Amino acid sequence: MRIPNIAQMLFATTFVALGIIGLIGGDFAPVWDPVPKAVPAREALAYLSAFVSVASGIGLLWRRAAALAARVLLASLIVWFLVFRLPVALRAPTVEVSWEGCGETAVIVAGAWVLYALLACDWDRQRLGFAVGESGVRLARVIYGLALIPLGLAHLFYLKQTAALVPAWLPSHQAWAYFTGGAYIAAGAAVLLRVFARLAAVLSALQIGLFTFLVWVPILVTGPRSGSDWSEGLISWALTAAAWVVADSYRLCRASP
Repeated sequence: MRIPNIAQMLFATTFVALGIIGLIGGDFAPVWDPVPKAVPAREALAYLSAFVSVASGIGLLWRRAAALAARVLLASLIVWFLVFRLPVALRAPTVEVSWEGCGETAVIVAGAWVLYALLACDWDRQRLGFAVGESGVRLARVIYGLALIPLGLAHLFYLKQTAALVPAWLPSHQAWAYFTGGAYIAAGAAVLLRVFARLAAVLSALQIGLFTFLVWVPILVTGPRSGSDWSEGLISWALTAAAWVVADSYRLCRASP
């Protein structure tokens, strides 16, 4: 099985771009945050993550290297999630923004896992059969469904901040914040329960994409208010790429209705 070129290319070029940003800046691209300042060899780790991003992205665009690239990228993202993302949320379980960060990373993990499952070679099938093919895609979709829920809750917990991001030309900013938060939660539940799962995955990917182009692109084009705007915009772009990979998986295999 192979992911369509357009989805694979979007995901791959996103990681190439993130890696280049990391190499130029000598620091972690947003996808690889947060890494505490006290971590040993932090600068070397930043360059390593940037190299993995660039190499994996290029590998995904090269048919003969795609399986290895997907495996390396997925392993790196899972390790990053377990070592740097999840502990932050576990140390402050009542702080929703920590779970939002977990959700963002998990969406990207889900996209990488779909690619790995669909591009797996014989080595992967023999040793990691549960993680590849249709069973691997099912696992990736579960991760994606779970990830959407904290994203939706963040819109509701931080209603004022979310409403402030709604474009000025749209009316009823709070209503849009409630709607988008509820839509993420409903889509996550639909994907997990396999009830209109394909539609939910497509609509959630569309929502993430619209949020990227209607909110963050104008902010970045007109001039970001702070460095965090660049981070949020880049993360939103990466989430868009990953979400479309997951959504398109429903067209590619029979792992679920």
